[in-house]
Amino acid sequence: MPIIPTSIAHIRLTVTDIERSRQFYESVFGWPVLLEMPEGADDATKARYEFLFGGVIYDIGHGLIGLRPAARDGDRFDENRPGLDHLAFMLDSKADIDAAAAHLDELGIARRPVKDIGPAYILEFRDPDNIALELSAPK
Repeated sequence: MPIIPTSIAHIRLTVTDIERSRQFYESVFGWPVLLEMPEGADDATKARYEFLFGGVIYDIGHGLIGLRPAARDGDRFDENRPGLDHLAFMLDSKADIDAAAAHLDELGIARRPVKDIGPAYILEFRDPDNIALELSAPK
């Protein structure tokens, strides 16, 4: 019998510089931090949060996105290698796509022009490790 998931629970991205990636994701998306190592944590707390590997987990409403500082310095994402092609987030409307484009412009984040792909509009950009990100809104 096949496994039939009801949604994605979480995704964790490996990054080369956790602070740079945190600044990027928090400024772009504004997600609240759900879990991170507490400052000044004692040994028992460090052991309990060991699964974070020095990273952070964000609550995005219907799932979680984590960042983990595990990639080698200088390594870059390549969607043509096995693994992830891109990560896409759904928005409600073309107006939301246009507002997101303006927000990225204000932050100085390079992006592609908004595309009309038939049934939806998409906006493509990349994070500091070159991970391909996309915003999509239905027509």
